[in-house]
Amino acid sequence: MPKPLTIAEPEPPTDAPAAAFALWALGFRPFYLLASVFAALSIPLWVAQYAGYLPAALAHSPAWHGHEMLFGYTLAVVAGFLFTAGRNWTGQPTPTGHALLAFALLWVAGRVLMLTPYALAAAVVNAAFPVAVAIALAVPLWKSRNQRNYFFVPLLLLLGAAVLALHLSWLGILAWPERASLLAGLDIVLFIIAVMGGRVIPMFTNNGIPGTQASRHPLVERLALGSVLLLLAADLAQAPAAVIAGIALVAALAHAARLYRWQPWRTLRTPLVWVLHAAYAWIVVYLLLRASAALGLVAEPLALHALTVGAIGGMTLGMMTRTARGHTGRPLVADRYEVAAYLLVLCAALIRVFGGMIVPDAYPGTLIGSGVCWSLAFAIYAIRYWPLLSRARIDGKPARVRQLNAQVIDCYEPGFKNVYYNRESCCG
Repeated sequence: MPKPLTIAEPEPPTDAPAAAFALWALGFRPFYLLASVFAALSIPLWVAQYAGYLPAALAHSPAWHGHEMLFGYTLAVVAGFLFTAGRNWTGQPTPTGHALLAFALLWVAGRVLMLTPYALAAAVVNAAFPVAVAIALAVPLWKSRNQRNYFFVPLLLLLGAAVLALHLSWLGILAWPERASLLAGLDIVLFIIAVMGGRVIPMFTNNGIPGTQASRHPLVERLALGSVLLLLAADLAQAPAAVIAGIALVAALAHAARLYRWQPWRTLRTPLVWVLHAAYAWIVVYLLLRASAALGLVAEPLALHALTVGAIGGMTLGMMTRTARGHTGRPLVADRYEVAAYLLVLCAALIRVFGGMIVPDAYPGTLIGSGVCWSLAFAIYAIRYWPLLSRARIDGKPARVRQLNAQVIDCYEPGFKNVYYNRESCCG
């Protein structure tokens, strides 16, 4: 029998009011809210600049948009998820209260500084954020000896190095292409999504849809994760196009096989599950387009937006709704507003990736249309989830930490130690 694991378990429901302000009670609350508001507002800002309604000097590099979606929006969601999941994984505290407020202010400062002439300050602040998150996560992981999740710490540090390299390139201090820093950051985020997707998507599928037999195969798992790391190494080494194409093609096949074993066709009646499958399918599309782009068959931005809009946008929105509902004591069922947000992100990806490919002359229109869909999706989330994220759990009580022996499941993943986890601990 596995040893009992210390995790955060919800208190039983009570009649206590849930009106108390609780935005700083746990990491997902402020960062999911900030990320959704930023996602809803920043894309219209960039589109307005692209269309000529705002001065080009507002964003000090053509890579501003990519920087902010990756190191702004995505890192906020990652920080919120890890601060929340880290407490469940370890039974140790993660930043709350004033400490969590300080992290949020550091993130906001990075967004503000990106719109100012203070480029060096922007570099320091934006590189400091993932490093600070790494340190804050490392402490509870180390105290609990939670070796299974140690890898998140170096990944966050690598993201800090990538954003610093990007800024130093802008400043002319480092002779390093901006594209390489952005690709490295995207590869790291892709690996995080691949790891967490492999942990939670099969589990959510089997738990949420009776009769489903989503499964994993050790060889497929190793190949899927290993190929992403190999792609990261190739991008850092600025490998020849043929090498990139070969790695991306192998990765696409591995991730397609992985998704097939999760039986996505059985999830169509369960939006909270199908959104994760749909987002993961965009990883396969991205890798196929990345291979095609390396061979000169399609434009590389189309591939990158399959990853950023389709995979990252869909996966983060799906996890933001699920974890927010779970950690505020609400049913794990998507309502019509959440389904509308899911469909809008899916449309944003389809328009952005395939619209310009099918009708090249309509590229500016597809860019604007995609931006509108994306912004509406995250505006819906921000408006709908502000009450959930800012108020206490509906049972009126915070989570408590205790030992559990019941309902443990095997959350084994090849490449990591075989550890047994409670259902909640796998998904944060």
